[in-house]
Amino acid sequence: MATKAQTHKKSSSKTKGFFNNGVVRLVLRIVKLIVIVFVAASLFGVLLFKFANPPFTWLMIQRGFERKADGKDWKVDKKWVDFDDIADNMKRAAVAAEDQTFLENHGFDFKAIERAIQKNAKSKKLIGGSTISQQTAKNVFLYPGRSFVRKGFEAWFTILIETFWSKKRIMEVYLNVIEMGDGIYGIEAASQAYFHKPASQLTRRQAAAIAVIFPSPLRWSATNPTRYLRHRQYLIMKNMRRLGPLEF
Repeated sequence: MATKAQTHKKSSSKTKGFFNNGVVRLVLRIVKLIVIVFVAASLFGVLLFKFANPPFTWLMIQRGFERKADGKDWKVDKKWVDFDDIADNMKRAAVAAEDQTFLENHGFDFKAIERAIQKNAKSKKLIGGSTISQQTAKNVFLYPGRSFVRKGFEAWFTILIETFWSKKRIMEVYLNVIEMGDGIYGIEAASQAYFHKPASQLTRRQAAAIAVIFPSPLRWSATNPTRYLRHRQYLIMKNMRRLGPLEF
């Protein structure tokens, strides 16, 4: 016959086990709900921007506050232009500078990623291996920063835009939202700021001059290049000639 102490112990164990199981089930339900909401929201955003133009990016907002903190005026200079109103030279320059397999890859260039990992392991100066699709996903849907978690989100959105958008749409969005100078976003604003002409009229040399500053638009200038940038511009123009026709 069980003593009162044994009975109490068994009852306590059952209660504790039930409580733990209940908490686990609750946590799993919450996680499941979060995942469902995230997937649904991300799908909605990707499908929305397949047709609608993104009005801003998180980087634009961050840079605006950074300017205010430095005592400068808020500045977001941007003007959306359709794909057909962007000079072919600029599209070719972007591909030549940032992602030469853009039309063939499915959002990821694993050889470029591998090269970047190898170089970063030997150098303190980090370089990226991101494709145009990855950069577009990062700019439109994510916050600025570097972390494995953000890289995971970037990969997720890259897969989504590669699935639901055309390469033409990816390039159009990319060239309209990326940072191209202090408070300058998109190719139309950059073309007007640097060369005082619409993006549709950019020459091969001017397009390469803009593309060369993509990695560091706050530090570099398209109209006052260093010797390094002039060399990079030459290489981009050389790659532009090698690309052949771009069939979006």
